[in-house]
Amino acid sequence: MLEMAIGVVSLSGLTAFLALLLEWADSYFADYGECHISINGGEKVLTVQGGGKLLGTLMDNGIFVPSACGGRGSCGLCKVKVLEGGGPILPTETPYMEPQEIENKVRLSCQIKVRNDLVIEIPEELFLIKEYQTRVAAIRELTHNIKEITLKLVDPPEITFKPGQFIQLEVPEYAESPEPVYRAYSMCSAASRPTEVKLVITRVEKGIATTYIHDYLKEGDPVTINGPYGEFYLRDTDREILMIATGSGLAPLMSLLHQMADEGIQRKATLFFGVRAKKDLFYRDELEAFRQKLPDFDYVLVLSSPDPEDQWDGETGLVTDAVERRFNDLSEMEAYLCGNPFMIDAAVKLFTSKGIPEERIYYDKFG
Repeated sequence: MLEMAIGVVSLSGLTAFLALLLEWADSYFADYGECHISINGGEKVLTVQGGGKLLGTLMDNGIFVPSACGGRGSCGLCKVKVLEGGGPILPTETPYMEPQEIENKVRLSCQIKVRNDLVIEIPEELFLIKEYQTRVAAIRELTHNIKEITLKLVDPPEITFKPGQFIQLEVPEYAESPEPVYRAYSMCSAASRPTEVKLVITRVEKGIATTYIHDYLKEGDPVTINGPYGEFYLRDTDREILMIATGSGLAPLMSLLHQMADEGIQRKATLFFGVRAKKDLFYRDELEAFRQKLPDFDYVLVLSSPDPEDQWDGETGLVTDAVERRFNDLSEMEAYLCGNPFMIDAAVKLFTSKGIPEERIYYDKFG
């Protein structure tokens, strides 16, 4: 049995090595020449050098398709229709596809290599996505592993976005990365201040982007971003609002609260903010300021594993448990969630069991 297990592991490792070797060989030796990409029935036709991934090729030509994972094939956001030239759908794509999407030739653009001419369709609004040159105006330590980055817009000098949306930030080539990479971050700033963008960024162990942002990025540095993206925004209804955030998932919800304060939205709203321990809490003063500005807004802080020295007498345990303890019937509410996938999945299950239909639950999952 042990010999068989060793054999399976060895075969898996060999398969992975061969796949990497083929990818390397294809990158360095294959010459696909000039390729044409016809977009939306010929509305735009790109002439490009073949060999690159479709996502990056479009980006190089000023067409920005959303990708929260920076093209690593782990978020499933960079969907486009490939009507001709894309080859068969890959096993790396199918986990992110519904059967109807596969039938309609929807693909992940980060997984398709431009080897020949392509005919694709993308949402018209992606033509409106822009690239922005910015400069770091301020860096603020929020916790031991979370920073707030304020970017001042330079060119163009303003950005228009819906509160709750995200941008993609370009991390340039540096000591830990041999090439530029893109990562998605939600904006926590007010849409009423279009000359700046604020981001809340948690350090990820050995993360290419967050290592750069936490250890290398300085005030005054230039930063390229593109956007805005996403369908996470406040719906125009009169329903009571239930919000849940974990960690840096608080960012887009802060943007929604700015909108409510700026526009005088008087809807009843409750925000549950969950972190591990007291040292992980941030924006407490800002949340208190929103409570003063918005008479029907309240927030609940939840610690999943408070340290003994925290002397915490507030809510503890999972943030979803705190919601369950405080609310019985949620059927007249709508919910906005942002944080880790486990919290999102647990919250959706809880909310639907308490009466909120899934179409009134809006979320943004962080990988």
